[in-house]
Amino acid sequence: MFLQFFVWGAWFATLGLALANNSLSEITGDAYGSAPIAAIFAPLFLGLIADRFFASEKVMGILLLIGGVLLLGIPMSGGSTKLIYWFILGHMLCYMPTLGLGNTIAFTHIENQSDFPKIRVWGTIGWIVAGLVVGGLGWSDSMNMFWLAGSSSVILGVICFSLPNTPPPMKGEPIQVRSLLMVDAWRLLTDRNFLVFAISSTLICVPFAYYYSVTSVYLGQTGFSEPAATMTLGQMSEIIFMLLIPFFFRKLGLKNMILIGMACWVLRYLLFAYGAPSQITWMILLAVAMHGICYDFFFVTGFMYTDQKAPREIRGQAQSLLVFLTQGVGMFFGYKVAAAGSFLGIDLGFTIGKYGKQISNTQAYSDALQDAAGEVEDLNFFETFTTMFSRQLPDGLDPVLLSETMLEWKHFWILPSIMAAAVFILFLLLFHDKASSNAATDPGEISEPENGAAN
Repeated sequence: MFLQFFVWGAWFATLGLALANNSLSEITGDAYGSAPIAAIFAPLFLGLIADRFFASEKVMGILLLIGGVLLLGIPMSGGSTKLIYWFILGHMLCYMPTLGLGNTIAFTHIENQSDFPKIRVWGTIGWIVAGLVVGGLGWSDSMNMFWLAGSSSVILGVICFSLPNTPPPMKGEPIQVRSLLMVDAWRLLTDRNFLVFAISSTLICVPFAYYYSVTSVYLGQTGFSEPAATMTLGQMSEIIFMLLIPFFFRKLGLKNMILIGMACWVLRYLLFAYGAPSQITWMILLAVAMHGICYDFFFVTGFMYTDQKAPREIRGQAQSLLVFLTQGVGMFFGYKVAAAGSFLGIDLGFTIGKYGKQISNTQAYSDALQDAAGEVEDLNFFETFTTMFSRQLPDGLDPVLLSETMLEWKHFWILPSIMAAAVFILFLLLFHDKASSNAATDPGEISEPENGAAN
């Protein structure tokens, strides 16, 4: 679990910054969009191949070895946008199924399901350590981070072959198309409240995608030297709130927890927006630290609600459906909207007046920032941690360019805040399910989605 999420955390959080600083920002939306595409196809791969024909640890090992080689190819691509995109997409198609395979191996060999959170938390720790290592090496904006991620994936791929033998759980059983296509789970949408929940979950992932794809660029342009390390503050808070979920679930109930999670997305983006003009450090750091409550209160609570609503025999399908809608459909369109991309020829770069417009000065500002910084003092690995939560812009930076760019950032962040607020109102007015606050309050009872979910 530690290495599995170390691989992902080593490059995903600051991919946008690395692409922008290497004049590759044109593929940012497509590169991040590879993750939801892989999330959509992962359940089919697991259902057709991994669950029926081969031992889980062997499939996982092979996928991680192939995925690791693809990551190692990115720094050697010569800056080719096409090659980089296909390498990232290929890696994610290999990586996403390993989330479900890792869960299968764990659940097969632990004596009690309540022990799973003690294992899964090491994934979050792995993501944190990856960010700290990337920051410590000074690779937050460098393609060198793929050397770290790729080599880690290869190492984990080799280790997988030493894991306990985990035979395919459905070996010999006929392939059921209705199960692969989650037919029974789709019927849950005939319940009006679950339909509202599903739609809200999908829609909230559109503004959610802004955080992963753009935050590292924003942190770099507001003066944080190593955004990869800074963003681990969000995962640190995630661990805390993960442990507190059972308590809050009993005290607040399902609807209030989900509403609080949505409200925090609104507040987070407003902090980013209004912290931009003067680069207010505490506002920006608080927005990053809110990741724990934003993610846990909405997504983890959502998994619990889905587990309650689904009959026992289709709970796996139901969790896969939720991941398909959120990490798949919602995040796919979210990354496209955040990067002003298109889908089937349809322009998705919409704005509301001046809000949501792309940062037109990104490349010019990044170049000016590097020129003004000049020769940067080399810090050793441990010295970089002293700058993890500090922010400083070089004195020689053009104040007019700085002011214009930060104003653009303010307008940019207000749009996802508006979108999150709209989903909040939708859920507040239309969701009226009296789901029991007492069910699934033990973290060990929370069903993991079959193909996992992003941190």
